[in-house]
Amino acid sequence: MTSHLSPGESFLIHGGSSGIGTFAIQIAKHLGIKVFVTAGSEEKLAACKALGADVCINYRTEDFVERIKQETNGKGVDVILDNIGGSYLQRNLNSLGVDGRLFIIGFQGGIAAEVNLQAVLARRLTIQAAGLRNRSLANKAEIVSEVEKNVWPAVAAGKVKPVIYKTFPLCEAAEAHRLMEASTHIGKILLLP
Repeated sequence: MTSHLSPGESFLIHGGSSGIGTFAIQIAKHLGIKVFVTAGSEEKLAACKALGADVCINYRTEDFVERIKQETNGKGVDVILDNIGGSYLQRNLNSLGVDGRLFIIGFQGGIAAEVNLQAVLARRLTIQAAGLRNRSLANKAEIVSEVEKNVWPAVAAGKVKPVIYKTFPLCEAAEAHRLMEASTHIGKILLLP
């Protein structure tokens, strides 16, 4: 909604094998988007490819900025979904095309960064962020309505499915957290009552 991602555009998802990433790949492909992903292992990239990702980049062995430039003939991508934050900010800006939108959803790489803002002005870039906690009830209701209208039909039709790596009973939350910290999973880790 916020980034106005549209059919025919290109979309970079950092953490493509995460729960959010695996869902984002599927919904983007359903909407006719060219999907780029980053992940930290060949196994995770293979899972992203199987979900529909078009370009898979191992951030441990490749520079995602250079790969995006190669794959887009220097144009850059239209939208980036970023869960890293500070340490990726400049590189994300360098990866966006004209009128590109950076959407920040997390800060795994820190909350601070020094940035050269020239690209923002020269290419009319937009930096956005998400958070539900501080939104009004009316705004939350609008988001739910948009999800029901634009996302839920694809889920109900089976075109988009959550990727669940493992479930844990709530009493094993510490073990689930250790698995998440190890970052070997693909998809969601769920706690069940």
